Amino acid sequence: MTGLRERKKQQTQEALSWAALRLSVERGFGQVLVEDIAAEAGVSPRTFNNYFSSKAEAIAWRQLNRALETARGIRERPRSEPLWESVAEALVMHEGIERQPDPRWTAGVRLMMTEPALFGEYLKASAAAERAWAAAIAERTGTRPTDMYPQLVAAALSAAHRVATEQWLQADPPVPLATLAREALRQIAAGLPDPSVQ
Repeated sequence: MTGLRERKKQQTQEALSWAALRLSVERGFGQVLVEDIAAEAGVSPRTFNNYFSSKAEAIAWRQLNRALETARGIRERPRSEPLWESVAEALVMHEGIERQPDPRWTAGVRLMMTEPALFGEYLKASAAAERAWAAAIAERTGTRPTDMYPQLVAAALSAAHRVATEQWLQADPPVPLATLAREALRQIAAGLPDPSVQ
């Protein structure tokens, strides 16, 4: 029963988050009410408030949820696999290596990274993501989540994802996000060699 309740909760959160994102892209963030989001998701405003404290938090939930999936992916990768390879594979497992970006998702990510009212929730979700990644990396490396190494790897992972996302939003012609994320992590794992001397 716990598993069923958790799945139903996850489905409701996902429906509300998608509705908040979709309506904000279509109408503008400031033109969307909680009541609009709830109606779009087929639930009551009270149900919305049971899950999220604001529409910004609802939109940022998608980022946090993906980050938690990445942490789970890091834990599930083979222990014989090099850490940076495991981190890269876990990060891109939802992105699709060859798939071109969906314009609706691109618009949603652009909104989340440029709308001032959303950016604070984006930063909170990023901080929570780093803590989840550090815990997963600590398990892989036999360290503590508060040790410097897992925190540094988690911060590097966060930076790689942010930079890859910014490159993805600007790419013309479009490039799959997973390709850019892999390249960002490859450069970090290589010690960020100076490109001017290669």
